[in-house]
This record gives sequence, C-alpha cells and structure tokens, in this order.
Amino acid sequence: MFAFLKAVALGAFLAVIVSLFIGSGGSSGGLLNVRLVTIEGYHFYWSWALFLIGTGLSFALFLMME
Repeated sequence: MFAFLKAVALGAFLAVIVSLFIGSGGSSGGLLNVRLVTIEGYHFYWSWALFLIGTGLSFALFLMME
C-alpha cells in the first residue's frame, strides 16, 4: 500500500514535468492530451494519460524493489 502512495506522488511529478515541456512547446502531445489547467489562479499543464502511465511505471518499480 505504501508503494502505491509513493507511486502516485512520483506519477504526478512526472506528469507535471513532462507536460510542462510538451505544453510549453505548443503541442498537445497527441494521445497524451496535454492541457493547460487553471486552479485558483495557478496555471499548469496536465495530462491524465501521463499521470496514469507514470504511476503505473513507478508502482511496478517499487514492487520489484521490495
């Protein structure tokens, strides 16, 4: 269970970093569907596909390390 919580944090971090580079270049990333999100005046790029892929990848790595 703790591995999943760590994986969610790393998946979110990966999604924000990769979406930043894709979105700031003016692209949507195709199937990644990177969008500009505004919450309470803060703007950032986000992709649910990248979040799920990053979470799954880091969860698998954490499980293999145990």
